[in-house]
Amino acid sequence: MNPLAQRPFGAAPVDVVLDVDTGVDDALALLFAVRHPGLRVRAVTCVAGNAGLEQVVRNTLTVLEHTGRTDIPVAAGADRPLIAAPRHAGHVHGGDGLADLELPPPTHTADDRHAVELLRDVLGSAPNPVTVIALAPLTNLALLLRTYPGVAGRIERIMVMGGSASAGNASPVAEFNTWHDPEAAAIVFGAGVPVTMYGLDVFYQVGVDQVTCGKLAAHEDPGVCLAGRLLCHQIRVGTGEPRVPAGSGLLGDAGAVCAVADPGGLVTEHLPVQVELAPGISRGQTVVDRRALPGEQEIHGTPVAVPRVDVAWQVDARRYRDLFLTTLLDGTA
Repeated sequence: MNPLAQRPFGAAPVDVVLDVDTGVDDALALLFAVRHPGLRVRAVTCVAGNAGLEQVVRNTLTVLEHTGRTDIPVAAGADRPLIAAPRHAGHVHGGDGLADLELPPPTHTADDRHAVELLRDVLGSAPNPVTVIALAPLTNLALLLRTYPGVAGRIERIMVMGGSASAGNASPVAEFNTWHDPEAAAIVFGAGVPVTMYGLDVFYQVGVDQVTCGKLAAHEDPGVCLAGRLLCHQIRVGTGEPRVPAGSGLLGDAGAVCAVADPGGLVTEHLPVQVELAPGISRGQTVVDRRALPGEQEIHGTPVAVPRVDVAWQVDARRYRDLFLTTLLDGTA
């Protein structure tokens, strides 16, 4: 059962903070989040990942300008993982992280606070616990939880776009965000805050068909047009990936935000999840234990406490696609 789905019907908007490394699908997530009436975006924090930190901040400000939401504070955070060197994903997101669309630079600037300080302030001042939607390597959140552990009680849940219970993308078994900073992921998963892992098992399933992407790209609304152009890029880079529906522009990170706005489209299971930290090909893997009974390792070895996470196994792809499009187009000409 998905614990997010227990939210009462007609409840007040959910206070959220998005932690991003704004590449193409983070941008789609932002475009959706700021337009959905059930989400109140209190801040956006940035971390190195899909692109370098300076570019991520620029991209985030640019996307928010396309939606007219320059009132939302944006802050720069960690410019590298806790231990490893940063490794960006320009081959997926383009050299500038936004599909090399040559968008004009933003006219407004980021908040002076570090992302960790902005997170602390927002969590402390919000009238209710806040849902953190983490669409990037978890470096900022790990730093927050280690620097200000008292804020954990102000977090309703962390929706993590990351991990995989099956194949990876950054490596054969590791998803990019957890692979980029495994130590941070291990800290966040083990911090005692409720976590939902929206991993690659559902990530690749939600897309928009090519005809619709083209119509969005031709729309006169700047935010809708940007979404369409980014989705067209997703079609190009998704060719050859069998997990992506053929001819679809992948929503990617935006699907995780849809799951916060409409939890009923996601099926999860509460399971032990351990992040692999050892050097080698399995580094960054999220090892999900689906066994009903302990095995020889537990019987003959030293028991290890493994945090439990709500792992997403099934997603209603059509439901989230329709939700994304309806939200994006609502109120436009």
